[in-house]
Amino acid sequence: MPEPRFAVNCSILLTRMPLRERLDAVRAAGFEAAEFWWPFPSATPGDAEVEAFVDAVRASGLRLVGLNLFAGDLPAGERGVVSWPGREDELLASVQVAAYIGAELGCRSFNALYGNRLPGRDPAEQDAVAVENLAAAAAGLVSAGGTVLLEPVSGVDAYPLRTAAQAVAVADRVAESSGRTNLGLLLDVYHLAVNGDDVAAAIERFRDRIAHVQLADAPGRGAPGTGTLPLRAWVDDLVAGGYDGWMALEHVSDDADPFAWRTAWRTEGSRR
Repeated sequence: MPEPRFAVNCSILLTRMPLRERLDAVRAAGFEAAEFWWPFPSATPGDAEVEAFVDAVRASGLRLVGLNLFAGDLPAGERGVVSWPGREDELLASVQVAAYIGAELGCRSFNALYGNRLPGRDPAEQDAVAVENLAAAAAGLVSAGGTVLLEPVSGVDAYPLRTAAQAVAVADRVAESSGRTNLGLLLDVYHLAVNGDDVAAAIERFRDRIAHVQLADAPGRGAPGTGTLPLRAWVDDLVAGGYDGWMALEHVSDDADPFAWRTAWRTEGSRR
């Protein structure tokens, strides 16, 4: 069986290092690819900010394989603006930036966090806004060969996409209303498991809709082996079923070597 292709989420790991050092450390650890949440403080970074990011990734020798679109103020609890009336301009501005970065660095996967439910707003109104925004984002990323990712998220009660089925249903609504089909499921097994979704069943049901994978163990969102999730079984299932995309490590770690778990992973694999 082919080995999984691991990438490192550089917005959650090694963040005490400056960007260039962080990327170099990932490369030195033997990885070939990285992904990022939205790497700028606003939806409209200046040209110099964008070029500095592109130059840093390019200089590291890593491939950029995933990038979030602007998602609002994450530390404050915001989880995207896709479904937020009145913030369309911010989202679409970030689409333009992401398309440029994708063209420069070969990135093809762009995560569009859906956005929390807003107090006093009709959920149906928010969902209609989301469909329009996602269609526009999908259109805006075609030039970069991009796929818009839809991600179920845990930990924020107001975030409405909790299961793989809910995310796929949104992609279907966008396709039905606009004809845009370059949307896919971001299978973050940590979020799905914490939300109580049946991850093995989701993999089987939506195998052909999975466009990107993220990994962390639970409880704790730690590295593989620090919790109780059957990550190895899920990864093996994905690979055996034909998934040949990247699997991004989106776990937390304060260890000096946050990738030490790979030794046990390889040993387990050699026994199979």
